[in-house]
Amino acid sequence: MTNPRNDPYGNFNFLVEIDGIVKAGFSEVSGLTAEINVIEYREGGDPITVRKLAGLRKYSNIVLKRGLTQDLALWNWFSNVAKGNVQRAAGSIILLDAARNPVLRWNFVQGWPCKWEGPHLNAKSNEIAIEELEIAHEGIELTAP
Repeated sequence: MTNPRNDPYGNFNFLVEIDGIVKAGFSEVSGLTAEINVIEYREGGDPITVRKLAGLRKYSNIVLKRGLTQDLALWNWFSNVAKGNVQRAAGSIILLDAARNPVLRWNFVQGWPCKWEGPHLNAKSNEIAIEELEIAHEGIELTAP
């Protein structure tokens, strides 16, 4: 009996979806981080042991990077928030296998852009101009489709 190989997925094959619309062309996604604060508590009758309790959940901001084009959708979303019109959105980062089938989804809720960064321009370089959008959110969940 042979055991099927369980190879890990590549980190270069993914989609970004915001409010149900697939946004293509992102070169990098980071910040898929969840953390639970640890509360240390010492009971008076147990002098040598510190108890560790689960505290607040924290989620890092998601950072999206893509080549700069004439598509101003990310800038417009950020600009609306900067003007005081916070438009929250749900979204997903979808990891694909080699055949481009979805295998894992990181779903975030109540996301809104908290930082936009334009390209680093350099006349001595031939690199692509990259824009960066940082999304604050209130929760992330990992699922398998």
